[in-house]
Amino acid sequence: MLRDFIEILILSAVQGISEFLPISSSAHLILVSNFHDFKTSSLLIDISLHLGSLFAIIFYFKKDLFDLKNNHKLLSLIIIGSLPLIIFGYLIYTSDFIHLLRNTKVIASTTLFFGIILFFADQRKANKNISLDLNIRSILIIGIFQILALIPGVSRAGITITAARFLNFNRVDSTKISFLMSIPALAGASFLGLKDVSQQSIEINYLLIISIFFSFIFSFITIKYFLKSISKISFNVFVVYRIVIALILFLIIYY
Repeated sequence: MLRDFIEILILSAVQGISEFLPISSSAHLILVSNFHDFKTSSLLIDISLHLGSLFAIIFYFKKDLFDLKNNHKLLSLIIIGSLPLIIFGYLIYTSDFIHLLRNTKVIASTTLFFGIILFFADQRKANKNISLDLNIRSILIIGIFQILALIPGVSRAGITITAARFLNFNRVDSTKISFLMSIPALAGASFLGLKDVSQQSIEINYLLIISIFFSFIFSFITIKYFLKSISKISFNVFVVYRIVIALILFLIIYY
């Protein structure tokens, strides 16, 4: 029981932190799995972890999400921007294509490459903000970039922040756009996961509840403090971090 609890705690931390930072959750799952064989890992646990992150982002932005009178334009744009990922995600879900890319070499390469792309994006001027400059054109560009997150190792948060920074949105607003766009993405991933297990006999046990709870906690803390700190720092720290993680993965592959 203690081992199960510790495993859930580790998986929740990986999910909650890597889901919202511009780093690769796939890369981190490979790293932790390389050092330990997680007996508790399963599709149901994975769904629970995603639900925890989904509940956290909804809870954090509850004022924005439920104030339809003042935020209907922003929320409409987020939905529009999420359509490319929803459409392509479902098409890929019904095929086996994505499984061909789910290997350590691809994840190491994309972690490195898109980390470098983030570096160049973050050199752009920051003269746009959500309230004045976010429109259908810009959100669709970000949404099209988000499709790349279907490739393991790219990082959904990383690629949407990169796209927003290329469009000259400041770091805080780029991050906020990315976070809001995570809601349809997480909801879609959770729905497809539940669809896969709907034909199975599902037993609700304490591990699922704990997974949701700790994923919520780690996700909420990450969201809160990342938004607070990103106005004071650049994304370079994450670029360096991604390069280091990629090099470690290459060492695992070749040595």
